Amino acid sequence: MKLHKVRTYKSAEHLAREDQLAWKFAAMAADDVPLDDDVVEMIGNRIIDNASVAAASLMRRPVVSARMQALAHPYKRGATVFGLPADQRVSPEWAAWANGVAVRELDFHDTFLAADYSHPADNIPSMLAVAQHCGLNGSALARGIATGYEIQVNLVKGICLHEFKIDHIAHLGPSAAAGIGTMLGLSTEQIYQAIQQGLHTTTTTRQSRKGEISSWKAYAPAFAGKMAVEAVDRIMRGEGAPSPAWEGEDGFIAWLLGGPKAEYFVPVPEIGERKRAIMDTYTKEHSAEYQSQALIDLARRMRSSVKDFSKIASIVLHTSHHTHYVIGTGANDPQKMDPNASRETLDHSIMYIFAVALEDGTWHHEHSYAPERAKRPETVALWHKVSTVEDPAWTKRYHSHDPNEKAFGARVVITMQDGSVIEDELALADAHPLGARPFKRPDYVRKFRTLAEGIIGQEEQDRFIKTVERLTELTTDELAGLNITALPGKCEPGKAHGIFDWQG
Repeated sequence: MKLHKVRTYKSAEHLAREDQLAWKFAAMAADDVPLDDDVVEMIGNRIIDNASVAAASLMRRPVVSARMQALAHPYKRGATVFGLPADQRVSPEWAAWANGVAVRELDFHDTFLAADYSHPADNIPSMLAVAQHCGLNGSALARGIATGYEIQVNLVKGICLHEFKIDHIAHLGPSAAAGIGTMLGLSTEQIYQAIQQGLHTTTTTRQSRKGEISSWKAYAPAFAGKMAVEAVDRIMRGEGAPSPAWEGEDGFIAWLLGGPKAEYFVPVPEIGERKRAIMDTYTKEHSAEYQSQALIDLARRMRSSVKDFSKIASIVLHTSHHTHYVIGTGANDPQKMDPNASRETLDHSIMYIFAVALEDGTWHHEHSYAPERAKRPETVALWHKVSTVEDPAWTKRYHSHDPNEKAFGARVVITMQDGSVIEDELALADAHPLGARPFKRPDYVRKFRTLAEGIIGQEEQDRFIKTVERLTELTTDELAGLNITALPGKCEPGKAHGIFDWQG
């Protein structure tokens, strides 16, 4: 692994293709190295994880809307859509769209945090759709996913987007495009162009995760996946891309990030090096923004020490810069304290999350966000006593490159009305690889069965798990088995109509 320095170059300067970040990523993507066994197992875990959260979200309005859009684009070969029979196919970019929304809607799958943050499993829907449409096998799919994770994770390590209010899907467009290129066995030149188109078409602002957060938070990664599919399609037809996309004088760094004088250092595997970045990532046990995972676990641990919640005077979470300014009181978002806020807003309010977890001693992807739960008077009173402050020590741990130091937790100080103090801290979520109960394959399967209960039949659940266990052995025909079909009545069509189903 080498650090590649990335900066802006004037048009009059010569920057050889081989020295551009997009080319280095493309060369790595085209390098057909074997996958380690633990990497293959983790890829399978993330496919199961995606299916889990997709099953639980099948009847949520954003997912229904995206599915209806996809169904307006049937295709003879095509790709499958979560919840529908495997023989019901749509055009691959629309399958990527519908499945991407289903995977992302509950904010409940894997994560990677470093200089920026991401949900790398957002790469998978677009790759699975293309693999099914193009008649690829399980081995090709696994190699593509490994590439997508490699690029996503290394971009997140090297380039901070949120500092400049750019949404993190700007790292997803290039990674998904590259992963698709790996699957299809495209040349370095083709993947190079696709990566740059992927970046150019997915640079959007972070307003999608600010203020009155809407359903677009779930749609944004699906949009990036759809753009990646379309980018690769154009490149395969001989089209090109804005180059160099990152380093150009009017490019991404110069105008959307740190400017012409900024320098970034991005890790890039050397040719022949195994792709192992997926092993740096971690999933969620709780359906909430990742910085809240450890705090939910900590709230469950602390609640037994609080005899009367009404006697609490204040709760202060001493935490990292990111947690304070993105999901804490440092964001200065009044919506984060509003009982009428959307689910998307509440899962980005650590004040709300900690209060509910402290009261309930648990967290549920639906019940914990229910409007009647958010409006409970005693909850609102407790919620409004919670605040966050940045602690430099937690910020340092958040940004550490040492996995044994890196942490996403907080120190919590609960002050009672009588002046007594209850204090505790937790660095990592229990389910984190270095946490108290690291997630293994049985945990992913349990999460899947819990979220799929009453939605996906027991026999279908069993079939899906067995299919994933044979991932790299799957034939072209068997790849459709990575879809999950819902029970009758659990995946109904939507009622709202758009342009694609306009009746006049």
